[in-house]
Amino acid sequence: MNQKITSACISVIIPVYGCKECLYELYIRLISILEKLTSNFEIILVDDCSLDNPWLFISDLGKKDLRVKGIRLSKNFGQHQAISAGLDYSSGEWIVVMDCDLQDKPEEIVNLYNKAIEGYDFVLGRRSERKDPFIKKIFSRLFYKLLGYLTDTKQDSAVGNFGIYNRKVIDAICSMKDNFRYFPTMVCWVGFNHTQINIDHAQREIGKTSYSFKKLMRLGLEVIVAFSDKPLRLTVKAGIAISIFALIFAGYTFVQYLSGAIKVLGYTSLFISIWLLAGLIIFLLGMVGLYIGRTFENVKGRPIYIINEKVNVG
Repeated sequence: MNQKITSACISVIIPVYGCKECLYELYIRLISILEKLTSNFEIILVDDCSLDNPWLFISDLGKKDLRVKGIRLSKNFGQHQAISAGLDYSSGEWIVVMDCDLQDKPEEIVNLYNKAIEGYDFVLGRRSERKDPFIKKIFSRLFYKLLGYLTDTKQDSAVGNFGIYNRKVIDAICSMKDNFRYFPTMVCWVGFNHTQINIDHAQREIGKTSYSFKKLMRLGLEVIVAFSDKPLRLTVKAGIAISIFALIFAGYTFVQYLSGAIKVLGYTSLFISIWLLAGLIIFLLGMVGLYIGRTFENVKGRPIYIINEKVNVG
């Protein structure tokens, strides 16, 4: 049986990009579900400067229903920056984060909440059967495995942003001063008592994902640089391994030379060694440069988002 919330307010944070046609149905379904749980809730729609211009709909909806709050960013800052904007202006004791494309079913909020009140600080929705194209699922699985390894965190390709979070979890995330934002990794980093439940994942009916393979790889590289120094540690290990191999090979070559087996030093081994070491040095410099660049971005202290317009938001 669903347990009705008596005093806690629910905030639903939804970054909006490329799914204007979904918003009315999303609103109707959310209202239907949330009114069964509590009379005290808010829906925060964050327009990440979407090309299909959903702001007119969001602002009109906010004027008709004060429970709907709208935030329009000044440019396309990215999904996770838009989520951060919504979190900063949320007031709920429990906060739901979900996508706007209706693949995250609003009806699952009830299951997430009922699990959370068992004693968890946040509950993540695990898509037991992702309704995405096969190629996307394969790339996503590989992406999250690599991301988990290089950031020393547990990453699951079946788990996205959809979940319910206690206010103290959101306050901890909002206190993070990182210039780069990636919500799932930030959630993993703050800790707290959490769990997952299986949820239904809907087929995408309108629009298409804004994450191409190129964008996904770029995002992964930025996440790795922002949240882990493991790539630097791996390059140190690679340098040590190559040095050991070089010493062994040098010793072997010297013994061969003393025994008379080598008359003229080989051009091939010299050529390969130069290119191998040059490639390794360039790779190391590039990796260090990425970390220096990320440090430079943080030092500048620029805001992670800029708000252009607001509706029902103080």
